[in-house]
Amino acid sequence: MPTSQIPVITIDGPTASGKGTVAHRVADKLGFHYLDSGALYRLTALSALRRQTDLADEHALAKLAEHLHCSFQGGDIILSHENVTDAIRAEEVGNTASKIATFPAVRHALTGLQLSFRKAPGLVADGRDMGSVIFPHAPLKVFLTASVAARAGRRYKQLIDKGISANMEDLLMDLQARDDRDTKRTIAPLVPPEGAHVLDTSEMTADEAVDQVLQWYAGITK
Repeated sequence: MPTSQIPVITIDGPTASGKGTVAHRVADKLGFHYLDSGALYRLTALSALRRQTDLADEHALAKLAEHLHCSFQGGDIILSHENVTDAIRAEEVGNTASKIATFPAVRHALTGLQLSFRKAPGLVADGRDMGSVIFPHAPLKVFLTASVAARAGRRYKQLIDKGISANMEDLLMDLQARDDRDTKRTIAPLVPPEGAHVLDTSEMTADEAVDQVLQWYAGITK
């Protein structure tokens, strides 16, 4: 099957909107491959922090992004043979990822890597510009959203469940700052892609959101 004919479902949205959980479950249900594009930026951020790379040095950060050796294995994220699934979820890493994602060279460096995940029988890709930039011709585009309060509550629960201390007020401020950066950046800003289904998950469970996405996909494959 030509790569251009391999089905892709894109699920975009702001931080903690539930897109990762929904995308992963949809991929499992359909037997598709899964791409957590945000993890690639977090992996770049983690590498930069560990190497004490100047976070204002766009060229150096792009070089790190170009040479990422990573894979998604089940629910785990592997970087150079190390399981960094929990490490990349630290707030410092998330904040750093949001900042370096504003650099055009970093985004360009990761584009090819993201496109390489499109393999048969299909792909579910989640991120912030999957439907608007990386896979603009995807047959199904979804944009998940939720209130800042709902998203902060989810992130707080995630961190506490993993034994990571968290402060709700700080999380709210961080999410608002990330939203501001993501929506106002000049390169690939966070916006609902053209033709996307917008789904507000503020009052929905993950299962309900998954069911809705699967219904939409079933509707285009009849």
